[in-house]
Amino acid sequence: MVTLRFVTRNQHKLKEATSILSQYGISIVMENSINKVEIQSDSLEEIVNYALRLNCVDWLVVEDDGLFVDSLNGFPGPYSEYVYRTIGLRGLLRLLQGSRDRGAYFKSVVGLCINNEVKLFTGIVKGRLSEEPRGSSGFGYDPVFIPEGYDLTFAEMGEDLKNKLSHRSRAFNNLATYLTRIN
Repeated sequence: MVTLRFVTRNQHKLKEATSILSQYGISIVMENSINKVEIQSDSLEEIVNYALRLNCVDWLVVEDDGLFVDSLNGFPGPYSEYVYRTIGLRGLLRLLQGSRDRGAYFKSVVGLCINNEVKLFTGIVKGRLSEEPRGSSGFGYDPVFIPEGYDLTFAEMGEDLKNKLSHRSRAFNNLATYLTRIN
């Protein structure tokens, strides 16, 4: 099949993408020679599209994601990484104190450059936020996100189960399905 070049410095994202894509016979490697330029936007699609259009070469992949909290009108959304670095999990949970609505969803947008075009693939997983961080595996918001139909946070799940359910998994599976169809 093909080898994709993933513009990321996040080893966790690369590991998750590798685990998913290898099931389809697709290889993915970290692309270090290109800096991902991130515009400030409320749209993950715009962020990914812009980053890829700057360096559109075949088989280049960019991914961005966010946690969208219902009672916070979708905040932090595309600003999730910044919020995580500044106020952390406990800060986010403090924003929800007194709120009964703990609904949230993770969204991932994966972009692929092919034939000088950008193709976007989306994955969403709905769920809710826990009262306190739980679990020790995963990264980012995994200790507070409980996917629909489960009582465990992503950080309490094993890697295999999380990779089957996650937003990133769904987006990369959509990408893999597309690549399988065109090859």
